[in-house]
Amino acid sequence: MPDAARSGWPGRLAVAIVRSDPPQVFLASDQEVLGRVLALRLVAQTRPGEVSAEAIQEIRDALLEERWGDAVAAWIGATGEAIDAYPDDDVWTEERLDLAMATLELRLAPIFDDGPPAADHDVDG
Repeated sequence: MPDAARSGWPGRLAVAIVRSDPPQVFLASDQEVLGRVLALRLVAQTRPGEVSAEAIQEIRDALLEERWGDAVAAWIGATGEAIDAYPDDDVWTEERLDLAMATLELRLAPIFDDGPPAADHDVDG
């Protein structure tokens, strides 16, 4: 059920990046949906022979009890795959940041401050 903070969606988005080869990216409207997506599209696709029997049982139990986070955590532990999750990130749209606004904000950004220049240094080492 969407809450008041989500009423402006697509202003926010939940993201998970699986650091596999090639990386996999999962996008969802919120953290709860992201957990279900990872459980169904990633964790549940694991073949029993890929991880230990004990891990399979732990993952299956978590999935059947709809404990999505526990299933994902058990999967990570069993497979060694890393997942970077960002449960509440901005989605930038033309409506949220049109060209005129971007141009104005750019001119106010720190890169355009008139502070003292940094001491010269060699960036190559």
